[in-house]
Amino acid sequence: MKEHKAKILIIEDEKKISALIRKGLEEEKYSVDDAFDGEKGEQLAVKQHYDLILLDIMLPKKDGIQVLDALRSANIDSPVLMLTAKGSVEDRVKGLDTGADDYLVKPFAIAELLARVRSLLRRRKGAEKSATTLTIADLTLDLVARKVIRGGKMIDLTSKEFALLEYFIRNKNKTLNRSTITEHIWNYNFDTGTNIIDVYINHLRSKIDGGFPIKLLHTIRGVGYVLKDHKSA
Repeated sequence: MKEHKAKILIIEDEKKISALIRKGLEEEKYSVDDAFDGEKGEQLAVKQHYDLILLDIMLPKKDGIQVLDALRSANIDSPVLMLTAKGSVEDRVKGLDTGADDYLVKPFAIAELLARVRSLLRRRKGAEKSATTLTIADLTLDLVARKVIRGGKMIDLTSKEFALLEYFIRNKNKTLNRSTITEHIWNYNFDTGTNIIDVYINHLRSKIDGGFPIKLLHTIRGVGYVLKDHKSA
C-alpha cells in the first residue's frame, strides 16, 4: 500500500519509547527518522518533508508545544500526533489548539499508535478541497484565507475550532453526536468521560454566537449538536 512508504518523524526524548515506536513503524514499512530533543526535532521537520510527525510534549531544550507552534508558524502542515503523559483535558486542548491533529496519552499500545498513524495518513490523502467558501446565515468561512466573518465582524478561531466549524457548516441543519464529531475532526473517539468536545463546542459557540441575537449553534439535549440557519432555527 502506498501509505506504507510514508516518511515519519519521531520527536521523543525517552529513547526506549522512541525505539519501540520506531520498531513498530518500520515493521509496517514506514520510513522513520528520530530526534531526542525539541530543537533537533524542529530542525529536521523544517529541513525535510514528513508525512506525519509524532511529537512528545515533555522534551528537553524546547517542549512539544513550542516546537509545534514554530512548525505551524512556518506553514509546515504535516499532521502531528502529540504523545503526552499529561492527563488533563486542558493540556490536550492546548496541544490541539496549537495545531496538533490528534493526541495519544502514555502509556499506549503500539497497535493503537499504528491505528492513529494510519487514520491520520488516510485523512491527509483524502482531505476535501472542494468549495473555497462556506456560508450559513450571515456567517462566511473562507477555506483559503482561513477567515471567518459573521455580520461583517471578523472572528478569530483556533485551527481546531475552524475545522469544527467547517464540519458543522458542511452538515448544517443536521444533528451531529459527539462520537461522530470526534471521528471526523480528530479521527478517533476520545476516552469516554472526557469533556474535550464540550470544551470546544462552548469555545466555538461563544465566538460565533456571542453578541448576535440569532444563535446558530444549538445543543440537542441527550443527542448532540446542530448548526442551524435562520430558516431552520
